[in-house]
Amino acid sequence: MTVSHDDLALRLRTAYNAGAVPPLRDGLEPTDVEGAYAVQTINTRFWEAAGRRIVGRKAGLTAKAVQIQLGVDQPDFGVLFDDMRVADGGTLDPAKTLQPKAEAEIAFVLGADLPDADTNVEQVAAAVATVHAAIEIVDSRIADWKITFADTVADNGSSAFFVLADEGLPLHGLDLEGAAMAMEINGAVASTGIGAAALGNPLNAAAWLAQTLAARGEPLKAGDILLAGALGPMVALTPGDHVRAEVAGIGACSFTYEG
Repeated sequence: MTVSHDDLALRLRTAYNAGAVPPLRDGLEPTDVEGAYAVQTINTRFWEAAGRRIVGRKAGLTAKAVQIQLGVDQPDFGVLFDDMRVADGGTLDPAKTLQPKAEAEIAFVLGADLPDADTNVEQVAAAVATVHAAIEIVDSRIADWKITFADTVADNGSSAFFVLADEGLPLHGLDLEGAAMAMEINGAVASTGIGAAALGNPLNAAAWLAQTLAARGEPLKAGDILLAGALGPMVALTPGDHVRAEVAGIGACSFTYEG
């Protein structure tokens, strides 16, 4: 008997505190896009009803190599809630995570709504208020990160926390595609990459988000934060780690993984 979407959603919510669970094979096939987003939506509505506030979205699986690894041909998205934000230069208590990894990204804050399911890159660019260096702390409620596309989507895009650089820049004149990224752990470079890693340009990832969410009747709005996808490899975190990401020409941000 196939487990219901509601039961899978409850299983994932429980895992945040009780510990990671096996892959969701008893209720979701690995590439079940519709079912996976149904589970994600159940938990999004649950958390909104509990008082959490949506402040934006994250794009995931924006690297072609990762898509191939998981057997899919599209990115995914997750919801960003207000309580997922870690202050730039702040701390993240290890007790709030299960098996976290950090990845450096470029983020956008919107200055206008994007209601059209046919939104193009130029319209996204016109709507961007500021561009920021960012760190996403991804985590998985699936044991040992043994995820398929359906697992990570159902699990809110394997999201956990994020850091946004306090200082943002206007988009005009920035080289997003060629921006070099270096992420340091305790002063040593642990991950490097470039803006083009995010679907060729982070604005492409933002346009995909705008199109996808508008088509779902949940369009992006002014003030939303968009994380456009990892620019380089994820790095596992160990308590005590100080993480700093710098994106050339855009900025830097940091946090410390400690209680």
